[in-house]
Amino acid sequence: MNNNFSRRKFLKASALGSAGFVLMPGIAGCSGNGGVKDTRGERVRRIGFIGLGQQARNLLYGFIGLPDVEIVAGADVYAIKRTRFVRDVVRYGADKMTDETQRPIIPDVYEDYQEILKRDDINTVVIATPDHWHAFIAIAAAKAKKDIYLEKPMTFTVDEGKKLVAAVRSNGAVLAVGSQQRSSAEFQHAVKIVQSGVLGKISEIKAFVGDPPKPYDLPEEEIPAGLNWEKWLGPNPHRVHFNNELNPAITLERNGHEKFWGGWRWYKETGGGYTTDWGAHVFDIAQWALGKDGSGPVKVIPPGADSAEFLTYIYDNGTVMTQEQWDGEARGCKFIGEKGWITVERGRFQTSNPDWAFVEQKNSDGTPYETSVGHQENFIIACRERGNPVATVETGHSSCTVCNIGNIAIELGRALDWDPAKQEFVGDEEANAKLSRQYYQGYSL
Repeated sequence: MNNNFSRRKFLKASALGSAGFVLMPGIAGCSGNGGVKDTRGERVRRIGFIGLGQQARNLLYGFIGLPDVEIVAGADVYAIKRTRFVRDVVRYGADKMTDETQRPIIPDVYEDYQEILKRDDINTVVIATPDHWHAFIAIAAAKAKKDIYLEKPMTFTVDEGKKLVAAVRSNGAVLAVGSQQRSSAEFQHAVKIVQSGVLGKISEIKAFVGDPPKPYDLPEEEIPAGLNWEKWLGPNPHRVHFNNELNPAITLERNGHEKFWGGWRWYKETGGGYTTDWGAHVFDIAQWALGKDGSGPVKVIPPGADSAEFLTYIYDNGTVMTQEQWDGEARGCKFIGEKGWITVERGRFQTSNPDWAFVEQKNSDGTPYETSVGHQENFIIACRERGNPVATVETGHSSCTVCNIGNIAIELGRALDWDPAKQEFVGDEEANAKLSRQYYQGYSL
């Protein structure tokens, strides 16, 4: 999105006030569509955002530019993020307008996401919360008959993924996972090459994602004003103390960006480490290329077990995937076949055979990679046509499962046999117990 406003659009947005206007009494009651029935009907996607951090901002910039999309509400447990969200929606909404008489929608904002799910005028939600909330919010959204764009990794556990798949399908919802690499040309080309057979049988995949989660070891800090820490923790049974790294501070000056990504993802009490954070992207591409969407490996071996140097997955066709660096810090896949190899990562594709080459493409509008409008538009089209998006709930679940069983094997320190059809470890009660988790008192799926 273009951050430069025309004088007309600037004045239009300014007439509604600065970022502070959201704090005025009663302003939250000014609904985006005023309760008026829109003759465009279900073509219009009225979206409520749940989780308003850094990734939500990237997604907002993509969604708000699409036709017949209205951002009408947002929810977050941190007050300053709610204020920033309203400011952003007004700012970018004004930039979208072409009619002098139009006014930007002022979205309603809430601390509790359930207020969004109660609204009949909202038919779509975007969920960009920390991972431990994903299943709870997405299942509730499906039951509320909302269509769902859900950030990756899809769920915190395998059991949660199974329950979310069932909730989405039984309620007729459309769910797209934010695995936007599936909408990127370099990854689509890589999958096409692998599946065409020109590489021959794929014997090995090197898929670099990074380290598994570590125990939470941050010092306790004072909870900032406006942050409901108990609601942030929600169903998480680990009542970890607050540290700024988990929920980075922001300001309303300038762009109000977080200085870094929320560090909750790096700790086993609150996330899955790089195994899930980047595995949900990289393992996802490997699974897609192998034709294993909806399935998975049959064995997982952690580093140090059975002479494995790296986290290793073995598939029923004999392909071996290792979590291993193949080119510096590149986070992507190297597919090695009988007749050659290809490597793919964001913005780069290499091959042993020039006939398989791909012309590098970059975002022409200068937006961050995470703002993949093509991926978001695919989701909106799927909602309107009641079809499947490019990253379905089943796909998100199987890719997330690969990540989660890898972390389980690492935690137990031994090789595990996996049955992808039954979605359980073979003859291992200790490992199967880790496919689900306990929740904090009062929370249940």
